[in-house]
Amino acid sequence: MTTQHEQEERRGNDEYEIVDDAGAGRYEARLAGGTVVGYLEYQTDGDTITMPSTVVDPRHRGHGIAARLARTALDAARDAGKKVDPQCWYVAEYIEKHPEYAPLVG
Repeated sequence: MTTQHEQEERRGNDEYEIVDDAGAGRYEARLAGGTVVGYLEYQTDGDTITMPSTVVDPRHRGHGIAARLARTALDAARDAGKKVDPQCWYVAEYIEKHPEYAPLVG
């Protein structure tokens, strides 16, 4: 039996990588050639990381890209000891579906 995380990761996992472009303030999903097919924007203010939006190219939707972006950003926030402000509806919904991230909201 596979978990929801494993199912999300399997969809398109080999097609792209997630990169933290700190200068742009966003996590990017990049294809092997470097083309950005999705991103999750963030802004850090003290101990809080605000996540205002997540965007995935319509041609690449349905492959778990937004879920992987959200998970990567939330894991990084947790590892850094930060709280998150999930202003993006997708990130807020992701946290609802994955309650292990709920303690990060603050």
